[in-house]
Amino acid sequence: MRGSIGVKFCRLTTAAILTFYASNRSQRCLDERRKRMAYFLQQLINGLTLGSIYGLIAIGYTMVYGIIGMINFAHGEIYMIGAFISIIAFVVLGYVGVSYVPLALVLVLLTTMGFTAIYGWTVERIAYRPLRGSHRLAPLISAIGMSIFLQNYVQIFQGARGKPMPPLVQGGFTVYENDGFGVRLSYLQLLIILVTLALMAGFSTVIATTQLGRAQRACEQDMHMAALLGVDVDRVISTTFVMGAALAAVAGLMVTLYYGVVDFFIGFLAGVKAFTAAVLGGIGSLPGAMLGGIMIGLIEAFWSGYFSVEYKDVSVFAVLILVLIFRPTGLLGRPELEKV
Repeated sequence: MRGSIGVKFCRLTTAAILTFYASNRSQRCLDERRKRMAYFLQQLINGLTLGSIYGLIAIGYTMVYGIIGMINFAHGEIYMIGAFISIIAFVVLGYVGVSYVPLALVLVLLTTMGFTAIYGWTVERIAYRPLRGSHRLAPLISAIGMSIFLQNYVQIFQGARGKPMPPLVQGGFTVYENDGFGVRLSYLQLLIILVTLALMAGFSTVIATTQLGRAQRACEQDMHMAALLGVDVDRVISTTFVMGAALAAVAGLMVTLYYGVVDFFIGFLAGVKAFTAAVLGGIGSLPGAMLGGIMIGLIEAFWSGYFSVEYKDVSVFAVLILVLIFRPTGLLGRPELEKV
């Protein structure tokens, strides 16, 4: 009798120990899954923020290509100039005494867009308009030369060292928290995403509903026929360059606020990635450019978070190669029809 009681006690004790360890193990697995989910959400927020900046720059590429069929390789330098102008504007406002952050942001944004639009107009007049009827290779070489000139121009007048700027938009809120790890969405990240969505919607509406948008779409379909029907082709193309430069100025201001430092070389790599985003989404398509920018931002964020950060650029171009192999026109691009 005593032996059977001892055996039952041992069985119950063993079962209790196994249940305890199983519950602890399941709890640890649940905690681990929650931590992985929190880390995933944080990288998702970071990727959307970075992709929004790339998308703003990529829209300028795709707008210019959609009308004149050429790539403005100086567009990355326009973005870089916008970042420098924003820092200069902040310094000037500080000397004047404007310390209210929302007012300062609005004034800097308008100033940056105005000056950068002048640069975009100048690039079109100098590097593109004289060569519009020539061989397609000539404007490409001219744009590359303009890109190199703008890099050295900024380096001479602003110096080769990075220009830091103290953070202006601080704070944020916790989206999700688990075991001390919190998913943070800063006010600046939220601002970048919302401004990008608003500009994307605004420019799409302008192109779809306004007289300027109809003129741009007419020039995209047939520039010579649009000119015969009374469209001022030169004005439409110059306006397109100005609009693309203004979007690059917004991206320059956002990246200045986000990273807090700029230099004369940031336009090259950002321009290459934005051009990649335009090709990835389907060059000539505004939603495609934004989609490509978001995808590149997400690829960079997740690759840097889960793999080696040194190869994040390789991962972006590897995805681009795969997309072009299986869909040469990009994700949202349409095949170009040959006019005969």
